[in-house]
This record gives sequence, C-alpha cells and structure tokens, in this order.
Amino acid sequence: MKPGYLSEYFLGVMTKRLSAVEAHPERSNQHEFNGVNELRVLLGEERLQDVPTVFLWMSDEDEVYSEDSSVTWYDARENHVTRSEYRLYFKTNSVMNLANEGDLIIVAKRQSGDLMIFVIRGESSAENRLRWLFGLSHLDIGGRFSVQHVENGSDRHIEFTARLILDEVGVETEEAEPDTLDSLIEPFGNAFPSTAEFSRNARKTLPDVDARSDPDGALLAWIDHEERLFRHMERKIVATRLEEGFHDGEKADVDAFIGYSLSVQNRRKSRAGYAVENHLDEIFRCFELMYERQASTENKSRPDFLFPGSEEYQNSAFPEWQLSMLGVKSSCKERWRQVLAEAKRIHKKHLLTLEPGISENQTREMAINDLQLILPAGIHDTYTTPQQSWLMSVNDFICFIKDQQKN
Repeated sequence: MKPGYLSEYFLGVMTKRLSAVEAHPERSNQHEFNGVNELRVLLGEERLQDVPTVFLWMSDEDEVYSEDSSVTWYDARENHVTRSEYRLYFKTNSVMNLANEGDLIIVAKRQSGDLMIFVIRGESSAENRLRWLFGLSHLDIGGRFSVQHVENGSDRHIEFTARLILDEVGVETEEAEPDTLDSLIEPFGNAFPSTAEFSRNARKTLPDVDARSDPDGALLAWIDHEERLFRHMERKIVATRLEEGFHDGEKADVDAFIGYSLSVQNRRKSRAGYAVENHLDEIFRCFELMYERQASTENKSRPDFLFPGSEEYQNSAFPEWQLSMLGVKSSCKERWRQVLAEAKRIHKKHLLTLEPGISENQTREMAINDLQLILPAGIHDTYTTPQQSWLMSVNDFICFIKDQQKN
C-alpha cells in the first residue's frame, strides 16, 4: 500500500460480464455470481458471512446510484472431502434489479476488507472510466472473473483524473500536506472568495508551471491544485457549520440541514466549470490569442469563448472561416448537445472537457454533428486508440486558432 496511490484504497479487483441468470435473478431464483473460482485469489478459502458491500449502478444516462448491502462468500461443498464449489451470494437489491445481460461487473476489495460492486452498462463512458482506473482496459472481458491485484497490476497515482472518478463513486481521497494547504488558503479566512480570485490564487501558488511551454500540463496542474485547495477549504468551512448545528428552537432543523447540503453540492459543480474557464482564459492570454468570453451571438446565446470576438462575429462581411467558438464543460454527460445551438455562423464547434473515457458511441455522434472534442493531453489515455487519433489537445486548439488568426 502506497499513500497517494490506488492501493491506499483497494487491494484488488475482479471483473466479468453478467450472464442472463445473474442479471435477472427473479427468473432463475439465483442470487449468485457464476465463474467465481478465480475470486479465491483475493477472497480466500474461508467462509465470509455478510461482508459489508456497496452496490453501485453506473451508466451514461443516470447519476451513480448506490445501495448498502452485504454478500456472503462460501464453499457450497465445504463438507466434501475432495470437491469444492465456491459461490458469491448477494441479496436482492435495487442495483442488481437494474442490471442487464452483458453489463460489466467489477468487484473491488477495499483495504478494510469491505467490497464495492460496480454494475456498469456495457460499452458506456462509465465502463471506460472504471476500466481505466483499475488498469483493465487491456482485458478482453468475458463470462468468467478476471482477477487483478492493485499493487501488482495498476497501482495508479491519484492525480486529478483518478480523483475525479473516485469522487464520482463516493471514495473520499486523503489530503496531501494539509499544513501546507492551510497556509495557501489563509488569506481567505473562513469564507470562499470569488471563483476568479480563487483560480488566480491557485496559479500564483504554483509558480513553476509554465503555460507557454506546456498548455495542456499547465491546465491540468492548475485545475488539480485548485481542486485540492477548494476541497481543503470546504472541509474547514463545512466542519465549522456542522459544529454550530442545525436547530429550530429546541428541535433539529432537518430542512436547514438539507438546504445547506444541497448548497455545498451546487457550489462544487458550478465552481468546477468556472475554474476551467478561468485557467483557459490565462492560457489564451499567454499565447496572445484574440477572443472574448461570454460574447452574445444569437437568441441570447453566449459561447464560453468566441474567437476573435463579438464585433467580428456580428460583421456579416467578416469571413466565417476565421470565426471559432469554444464551449467549456468540466463534465459532458449528455449536455454536449447544448453547444450545437450556440453561434450559428460557426459550422464546426469546439468543446473542451475534463471528462475521462467518454464512450465511442458518444464521440462518434459528436463527430457526426461537427463537434470537435478537446481534452488536456494527460486525459487522452482514458480513451480508446481510435478515439485518441481524433481528439484535440489544448495545444492543438491553440495552434488551430493561431493559424486562423495569423492574417
């Protein structure tokens, strides 16, 4: 186990495709996973009764849905002298009720001994992300479990992309150097500054990052650093608020607590998108590009970045081939289609995201709709080889705009 690596959280993973009887136990009265002999490598040969297990459902259409349950690992022929027949029994739960034949299942063993069982829609973005996280992308996964120890397989360093995925599935990562982080956010006291000011502070406290020499690396470094600073500050502010409690007279104020919880979640989501825009703004300034943020086009549309600007866009005599727009979404999901309605004069749209492992079906649909996806180069390896040949990096986009604006 190494601090700051995946092995700090997981011992190993086991993966396979679900069969019809596993996906629909109500038809067969089977509440067990087949092809489990390989699991003995990680689960051992002793009976494990009611192991605490979190079941998680993941697909492109839905948010992650989870349910706490338990599983039992046992040898159905433990009293037989020569034969053994191991089974992994699960209770009826809402996650398994959503499963279909061919879905990917990943059984992950935590350092605590508890399990996380991911049920993932086949060929989805979620499948790509989890396979990348656990180092399973190279496997041809079939109907029997493949087992991989994390330390001996893919003990991935927990940087921005990995932390993003772990956060999505509810695994909280440990803070590195909390005392150092305290000193970096000290100027703000116990209240969040504006997103622009917070982004400036993140860049200021990473003085060795040079956007001109590596814009892709700079964007990821700034975003990763800002995310760490934000989460550290958030923990301090939320802890203070929780200590104050939520009371309405002598009663617990449940509505106030729920409202505060929602405000924390909403701040996380809205701040992330603005942070990416703020750092891109700085990168584009470094390269002396001509652009305008949130310029008005048609029907009250406001692309995140318009090149070279609204004056040229509104001038019908200005050549359309010298106009470009860039939408920015820290995570895409199905929202990428919103970009297609912005800036009608610009036929080919560009969209930058930090979302790892978007499915081939979705990127194929983007290409059909003349939407070019851009990601920092450090995230490209979460995509398949055919996808990577189509993706643009931040540096690729800068070169494209510079070439467009050279006259």
